[in-house]
Amino acid sequence: MQLSRLGLLVASFITSVGAQSTFTPARPPAAPLAVKSPYLSTWLTIGSDGGDGGYLAGEWPVFWQNQVTGWTGMIRVDGETYTWMGLPGSTTVNQTAFEYTSSKSIFTMNIQDKLEMNITFMSPITPTDFKRQSLVFSYLNVEVSSLDGSDHDVQVYADISAEWVSGDRTAIAQWDYGTTNNVAYHRVYRQTQLAFSQNNEQGEWGYWYWATDATDGMTYQSGTDKTVRGQFASKGVLANSGDTNYRAINDNWPVFGFASDMGTVNSSPVSTLFSLGLTQDEAIQFEGASGYAPVQSLWKSYFDTELEALSFFHNDFEDSSILSSAFDSQVAKDSTDVGGDDYLVLTSLSVRQAFGATQLAGTEDNMYLFLKEISSDGNMNTVDVIFPAYPIFLYSNPQLLKLVMEPLFENQEAGKYPNDYAMHDLGSSYPNATGHDDGNDEKMPLEECGNMVIMTLAYALKASDSDYLHAHYDLLNKWTAYLVDDALYPANQISTDDFAGSLANQTNLALKGMIGIQAMSVIANLTGHSDDAAHYSSIAHDYISKWQSLAIAKDANPPHTTLSYGDNSSHGLLYNLFADAQLGLGLVPDYVYQMQSNFYPTVANKYGVPLDTRHTYTKSDWQCFTAAISSTHTRSAFFKDLATWVNETPTNRPLTDLYDTISGNYPQTIFVARPVVGGAFAPLLVTSP
Repeated sequence: MQLSRLGLLVASFITSVGAQSTFTPARPPAAPLAVKSPYLSTWLTIGSDGGDGGYLAGEWPVFWQNQVTGWTGMIRVDGETYTWMGLPGSTTVNQTAFEYTSSKSIFTMNIQDKLEMNITFMSPITPTDFKRQSLVFSYLNVEVSSLDGSDHDVQVYADISAEWVSGDRTAIAQWDYGTTNNVAYHRVYRQTQLAFSQNNEQGEWGYWYWATDATDGMTYQSGTDKTVRGQFASKGVLANSGDTNYRAINDNWPVFGFASDMGTVNSSPVSTLFSLGLTQDEAIQFEGASGYAPVQSLWKSYFDTELEALSFFHNDFEDSSILSSAFDSQVAKDSTDVGGDDYLVLTSLSVRQAFGATQLAGTEDNMYLFLKEISSDGNMNTVDVIFPAYPIFLYSNPQLLKLVMEPLFENQEAGKYPNDYAMHDLGSSYPNATGHDDGNDEKMPLEECGNMVIMTLAYALKASDSDYLHAHYDLLNKWTAYLVDDALYPANQISTDDFAGSLANQTNLALKGMIGIQAMSVIANLTGHSDDAAHYSSIAHDYISKWQSLAIAKDANPPHTTLSYGDNSSHGLLYNLFADAQLGLGLVPDYVYQMQSNFYPTVANKYGVPLDTRHTYTKSDWQCFTAAISSTHTRSAFFKDLATWVNETPTNRPLTDLYDTISGNYPQTIFVARPVVGGAFAPLLVTSP
């Protein structure tokens, strides 16, 4: 963080917290501001562990990794300057409310009881409109109106810092200014582009655009933070000038500002719109069927130039708002119908985070969805990260689930992976989907084979796409053979919960394998392989019969399944049972569902049910999978505990899926901003517990 900013922290914090903001539907650990991709991902920390309590003014927005992005907003009212975002030094406005939806974060500010500001950060979510969804851009809309019945002279200011363009603060930044189609923009970038590389998790290539309407009342300026912000604070207008001293990001902190003269403001709201985005011609390196090559960003299929993309996005605000609001409303209605307000706390907070780990790439005829395992490993299209996230893709548009699996199928069907089981990930370091030609990926064979078979059937059923099953039948059949060999008595291995350690004969992992075998039976039936269908169904039913004897704790009161066979004092979340219900397989007897549903409330702590008996921590995604297949009463208890945790957790980073059920804190701070929170949508895929 910049040294010039540190001295202002305490005073600004005290000023802000006096505002007594409300938080709706909850007070999240961090508020998503601009969250659209692994690189466009900026947040406001809220939780008590270093946050300022959720006040936009008086704290620097940060990248998901927690480095400052330097985003700043100020307003000048009748000659007096106030800060509404960031920590530039002027008196902060009073925040009175914060609300989040699936696509928006909305702050309401009061300025000396004279003016009200409504500040909306919107990262559009359009799951069925790939043209719009492909754009790595986000909106910031600032609306101002008079509160006291008087007219006020108002100017609004916002800037971004060169901190956006590289994780290396000593890297040289370059910039320019221009206009296109009535849109004014600053373009900022790393002078030496390092394609397909990261530093401190930030991308080191591409061009950042910071834009607003090119109106008569707009002025612009680039230069040092103190100079540009000081110009606005003292005069309410910028110099329409550019600093051409390209330099290191941390050398006098270059910023890129816009000021908008709103003129005389009365009770009728007046607004100023800003857009922020990243353009990369080529987004990913991928080892596909034809070898190792760059893959272009999908937006290139719709726009010839970056400026066309920028112009479309900025001028699309009204239509984009309508589409995003429709999705917000759909999520809100579906969530409250299934689980009330507590459940809406989870789903609406998870949407931008889940989609913000993805990047659409390729062409309209050959499209991919690449996914980054943010924070925990950095892998690409990790199968056991896609699996907990798949409910949000299946809910919002099943084609997204197909697109995120497609590069995994392509790589393996091209013979790029030597093992008989499904690969763990598509590459160990995003954005390089280099595969694992040596077969030396993280070994999680039973987990990944089960995941791929289950998700492939889930997509095909939801999309009515049996052609997809035909296309990949041979590989699915190969993976199922592995499940047959290993599912009944799983070898000592790790599951997706690898952080908990390896274990032989894992009850939950064995269940996934058996459900995968039965899923393959359905796939065989749908593709005309009746002999295979009968064979796999017979095995699955034989295994599940034996599993009940092996997996249920002996003489336990209340009865429940174990963590591993024979360990009668153990238990865990049997979240893999979800796939049996979601796919409608009917493999697992009803009494197992009821038994587990009755058991979970007896082992719940303040903030939820522990993942298993080895630790007191839990996973929010697996709790949602488990809630989806529980009785109404137990389901509601899961939602209530999760919503309470969101409201009370001291964590202050983008929603962690791994937390302690007693303290509510992190067991490991690396589990933040991950797409697995898409698992919150699991209950929306199962209509009745």
